[in-house]
Amino acid sequence: MRARFRWQVPQRFNIAERCCDSWAREFSDRVAIVHLDGAGARQEWSYGRLKRASDGLAASLRARGVGFGDRVAVLLAQCPEVMIAHMAAYKLGAVVLPLFTLFGPDALDYRLRDSGARALVTDGDNLDKVMALRAGLPDLAEIYCIDRAAAPVRTFWDEVETASAFQPVDTLAEDPACLIYTSGTTGDPKGVLHAHRFLIGHLPSVEAHHEGFPQPGDTGWTPADWAWIGGLMDMAMPCLHYGVPLVSHRMRRFDADAAWRLIAAEHVRNLFLPPTALKLMRQAQVPCDVAIRSVGSGGEALGADLLDWAQTALNAPINEIYGQTECNLVLASCAGSMPVVPGSMGQPVPGFDVAVIDAAGAELGDGEVGEIAVRRPNPVMFLRYWNKPAQTAERFTGDWMRTGDLGRRDERGYFWYVSRDDDVITSSGYRIGPVEIENCLTGHPDVVMAAVIGVPDATRGEAVKAFVVLRDGAGWDGLEAALIARVKARVSPHLAPRTVERIAALPMTATGKIMRRSLRDSGVS
Repeated sequence: MRARFRWQVPQRFNIAERCCDSWAREFSDRVAIVHLDGAGARQEWSYGRLKRASDGLAASLRARGVGFGDRVAVLLAQCPEVMIAHMAAYKLGAVVLPLFTLFGPDALDYRLRDSGARALVTDGDNLDKVMALRAGLPDLAEIYCIDRAAAPVRTFWDEVETASAFQPVDTLAEDPACLIYTSGTTGDPKGVLHAHRFLIGHLPSVEAHHEGFPQPGDTGWTPADWAWIGGLMDMAMPCLHYGVPLVSHRMRRFDADAAWRLIAAEHVRNLFLPPTALKLMRQAQVPCDVAIRSVGSGGEALGADLLDWAQTALNAPINEIYGQTECNLVLASCAGSMPVVPGSMGQPVPGFDVAVIDAAGAELGDGEVGEIAVRRPNPVMFLRYWNKPAQTAERFTGDWMRTGDLGRRDERGYFWYVSRDDDVITSSGYRIGPVEIENCLTGHPDVVMAAVIGVPDATRGEAVKAFVVLRDGAGWDGLEAALIARVKARVSPHLAPRTVERIAALPMTATGKIMRRSLRDSGVS
């Protein structure tokens, strides 16, 4: 199947032209975004309205000196203004810098300084954070606030509504479009620079793991922030590309019951749900009137128990997807077109050459554990790390982009995640990955989430230790022993934790990944 696939990437391509303007010319009244605000109000945004607003913002930015290649930061939770800012920047040939609203001052300062952002769009809730940093950000010339603000801050909607006419630039598919910073769990965050073509690179997986996306009646939503490549490119931008209504709603804190109510009320059929959200939603009551057609999930491996629950409770499969900020959506499971093997990440998406390689870059055989790698070129591959040429070069061995994830491929072509290279536990000569143990622990009805690390052990080198978050009302008496016995029985005795600690919450990145390093660095023993 992969041998017959040929990428069709035009020489000239612009994300805003494809996701906004082309629809506005043909179907101006078609719904692009359905926004639900915190007060319960519901707004529908057509493609025509999205085009007019993004044209106005682009004209304002151009009048203030923002142009081709300049970085435009977007510090907003899910709302239409996020997409207005994206489209405006793309029309200028500028580069969008998505930022999480949960970022503290240090995280914001680093990204804004390192990127040299020239303009920023934010709201009243986050404006004070930005203004406190501005004196140390000489490149940041313009700040727009979607709420009314005093000079020198520009009020977003005043600028949009009074701007002059705008003519978009004509970009190459290879021109820079988006700068997304990694989570920074190891060392300084790295700015991952993507070209306009990276939208095209996401489409084969989206079409496959959403089971023939788009279909009539499809509507998409994700609780994941649009500042994360998962929320932005696994759901939001593909919806706009295909003309599928995109639901926009800010959850200050994820609420599984509220998520189910939203899915039912808006007739959401297509979801990108991080594993953290799925595990919490499994604990809540599923409304009888949901009609979900497809669910994609990635970021942490899912266990068989979670997949079985989805098929029973939702009558829809969860298709696991795999990728990284640097090269996203390269592996997928697709229940409608291939057997789903619980625990695996699926097979390479058409158009991608994925392998397991050794330290020298040689491909390993089936069953051998090595580093998962993706061959360049392909449209979803990043251009480079921002201001880090040496680290860009280090990421590649020949044409293989090394992911830093250990895995194996079986004889049927399915890939299996083992662990991050730096999450490997070495105990009594065994190299142990945490995911299989964590999946077993979360299969227990009292465990909502789990994380596994190695702790120093005089005899074994490292011993396996687990941390678990329990469901409300669960008792602890006897549970530690039961969980250890469960892993011994269901996985292997040599993988069973020596100790299990109850914890109120696990440390997570802004994208919903477990920060095992934080647990290791906290001095646990």
